[in-house]
Amino acid sequence: MQIIVLVKVVPDTYGERTLDLDTGLMVRAGSDRVVDEIDERALELALAYKDEVGAEVILLSMAPADAAAPIRKALAMGADRAVHVVDDELVGADLGTTAEALASAITRTGFDLVIAGNTSTDGSGGVVPAMLAELLSVPMATALSAATIGADSVTGRRVTDAGTVTVTADLPAVVSVTEALPEGRFPNFKGIMAAKKKPLEVLSLADLGVTVLGDTPRVIMTEVVQSPPRGAGVKITDEGDAGAQLAEFLVSQRLI
Repeated sequence: MQIIVLVKVVPDTYGERTLDLDTGLMVRAGSDRVVDEIDERALELALAYKDEVGAEVILLSMAPADAAAPIRKALAMGADRAVHVVDDELVGADLGTTAEALASAITRTGFDLVIAGNTSTDGSGGVVPAMLAELLSVPMATALSAATIGADSVTGRRVTDAGTVTVTADLPAVVSVTEALPEGRFPNFKGIMAAKKKPLEVLSLADLGVTVLGDTPRVIMTEVVQSPPRGAGVKITDEGDAGAQLAEFLVSQRLI
């Protein structure tokens, strides 16, 4: 069983995040870079199966060259090897280009199951797993709040507005998971030392046979603006009518 876990390197969740108002890209310089926490949960799902049954767990990340350190940390958690897609032409890549590059890397590597987080914490782009399933021509099961990997299939639970649904997909397949899954394990000293010697393959767009469309964008950004500063909140003093005031405020904000 080959399990590929998508790993996105993002600015530290606890740091300040800003957008470049000219380019619309996130300002990453000066921020600590970490593996997205939701991807650590996806990795934990794969590692739990590896611990129980045995599997090769492969990390796949599309990230700048200086993202190797966070990828090594993910290797220290227990993955067997990693594939790092690096190319200057991927700076600011839209979701379509991202999915195309990742799908090519996945096909090149080979897979039985691809596990991803349901949405990244930086760009909140949650459609990449579905786009991958389409490009790879395999079934998908997205936003799983619980998942069980079998020899020939993967089964999971999805929580919807209408209730809970149990879904099953034959392998090979693509799944995405939510924050309801267990947190990723901490790498121990043995894992950290072993990670230094684990294979980390670096691939370019040329290696993958993917061409960026250059001046022909697939996604158009119409505007980027600075969010307004947070103002003082509305204080309600209870003089026997606090409930009515609160309801009136929520209605005025179209919250109820």
